[in-house]
Formats: sequence, C-alpha cells, structure tokens
Amino acid sequence: MSIEVKNTFKYYGEQAALNDVSFKINSGEIVGFLGPNGAGKSTMMKIITCFIPKSSGTVKVCGLDVDEESIEVRKKVGYLPELNPLYLDMYVREYLEFVAGIYKMKGKKARVQEMIELVGLQKEQSKKIGALSKGYRQRVGLAQAIIHDPEVLILDEPTSGLDPNQLVDIRELILNIGKTKTVMLSTHIMQEVEAICDRVIIIKEGQIVADEKAQSIQQKNVKLQTVFVEFDQETSRNSLSSIKGIKSVKRIEGNQWLFAGEGDIRSIIAKHAQQNNLLVLTMAVKSKSMEEVFKELTGNG
Repeated sequence: MSIEVKNTFKYYGEQAALNDVSFKINSGEIVGFLGPNGAGKSTMMKIITCFIPKSSGTVKVCGLDVDEESIEVRKKVGYLPELNPLYLDMYVREYLEFVAGIYKMKGKKARVQEMIELVGLQKEQSKKIGALSKGYRQRVGLAQAIIHDPEVLILDEPTSGLDPNQLVDIRELILNIGKTKTVMLSTHIMQEVEAICDRVIIIKEGQIVADEKAQSIQQKNVKLQTVFVEFDQETSRNSLSSIKGIKSVKRIEGNQWLFAGEGDIRSIIAKHAQQNNLLVLTMAVKSKSMEEVFKELTGNG
C-alpha cells in the first residue's frame, strides 16, 4: 500500500478542513484527487508530504507514519505544490544539481542529465528559471519532484495555467511517470482526469463523497440512460417521443437522435425501429462526463 489515510482530521481553529477522511492508494495507481476550492485537497496533500501535521487520525506512506517517521517518508515522496517553489535566479541545471545535493545523491550530474532529458528541458537547461515559460517551469518542478526516484508522486494542480500544447506534453509525462510510480494529483481540469487517471477520489467540505474507478464513477447513480441513435432514414420527433419509456428525445442532426429514459432503453428503441421499418445504423449508450459527475457530487449541478 503506497498511501493509507484513516480517520484523519485537520482543524484550523474550530474549522475542520478535513473531517474523518479515509482512503487507500495502491502501488502503481494514478489517482485524481478532486474537489471544489476549499474542499481540503491541498491540506490532505500537505499532510501526506509532511509539510503540515494532522490534528488526528493515521496517515502512512509506504507503511511509514508521517508523524513518527517523517524523514523517511520524505525520501519516499516527490511533491510538486500548486505554487511551484523555484529559485528564479538559478539556472535550470544549477537548480537541479542543488536539489540532488539536498538528497545527498551519488552521481548527481548524471542524474540531473537524465531528468533534463526525461522532462524535455534540453534546450532550456542553460537558462535561468526566471526566463522560462510557465510550461517549462512546471517541467523543472516535475524534475525536482522525481530526481530522487521517489515511490510516490504528489502533484497539486500540475497543469494549471498551461496552454493546450503544454497540457498535452505534461499529461504524457505524468502518464509515463505513472508506469513505475504511484501518482496522486489534484486538478480542476476534468478532461485531464478522464485522460490519465485510473481512479477518482472526490472531496467536498473536508469529507470524501466518492472513491471509484474513473470509468465506473461515470456510470454510477445514473437516473436516466442516454442513448445516441442514428437511423437510416428520416423520422419525426413526435413518433419517437411516443415510445413508451422514453422521457425525452433530441435531434442532433439529420437522422441522429439522443434519447433519455429510465433503465435500459435500447431494446424499446430497437423494437420501435423494427415496427416502423427503420434501420438502426448506430446505437451507443452515452456516459456522463467527469464534469457532470463532479458537479453532481459536489452539489453544484
């Protein structure tokens, strides 16, 4: 077990930032840790990485207690905070060698070169960090987070403020890193979760409201099934709306329609098509988007 959180509370004065939070993350998982602003995401990540203490409960990383074995936990964890803490007056290579020195790494020059190549900083390695774009600064932040080869990587908003091309690059980098490490990342970009996360944990007002596989959470608590259908010929909306069990019908374009109804409505649509000499060219159940799931579970939609 890479991360184990059990009955954890964190209070700021009388306010509970975390309220009885429990979850486990297995080795090799990429887990999206989601929630609205102020939900407790960054607080939980700071506790896991030993930046702040919890008020009560148990938090372990690779079997090590974050309170009793803090130094050993830090050796196991790589952390990229939301506000990337870089020394802007240092050169890229100089900064990474400085970080490697903090970890007292042997062969640090070779390791720094390996990190520069891994995160794509070859052309920028001789620049001052302050002269880099935000995308390249994020690459430097990722490089410092993984330079000591940690087993667990904690990323807080790693793609915030990046342009579309930078987003793709950083996502691919996280996916590659996730092949050999446990990754826990916080983000507000739902497409990012769908693209790279194996599992999703959603927190609201300091409490876990969902903990599911990324695909299954989009199928859970679906009140109405939505089905996309394309027929071979024109038909009327009134005719389709008359199908018993169909709650709504919307034309997409041409002979393409979107149906909604309770339960599995595919069979009644197929039966109607057969009775009216319609050929079904395409039929597909549409899942909720991660954004829709997020809005439902956090009470904003």
